[in-house]
Amino acid sequence: SLLLRLLPAARAVPYGNMAAAAAAGLVQYVVLRGDLARPPRSWPLGAVVAQGCHAALAAVHGYREHPDTGAYLEQGGAMRTVVLEAPDENSLLDLSEMLKEKKIDHRLWVENPEGIVTALALRPYPKN
Repeated sequence: SLLLRLLPAARAVPYGNMAAAAAAGLVQYVVLRGDLARPPRSWPLGAVVAQGCHAALAAVHGYREHPDTGAYLEQGGAMRTVVLEAPDENSLLDLSEMLKEKKIDHRLWVENPEGIVTALALRPYPKN
């Protein structure tokens, strides 16, 4: 997949039927910082997942005029999301820079008021 080529250290988090995701055609990639859930930070799972939700919504809202975003949203319950893990803040920032260089639309989520970079999401893209 696109992000696995860009972020070799990323780990896919299994969710749902990946064959169905491929058939759907459009997918939204979300990358969460894995270190937030481990000591010393030890954020609860819900807090980490919320960061991914914020990033995903920010990307969909930010690129709401893009035809792929509209088509993705029209899928309703058939929408597919691939969640990946970045090991730490630096790898997430590096990924964001690589995506910018390749002109791949995305949003980097910063949790405020703390100013902590927590997640990144692409707008929906064709799976291939």
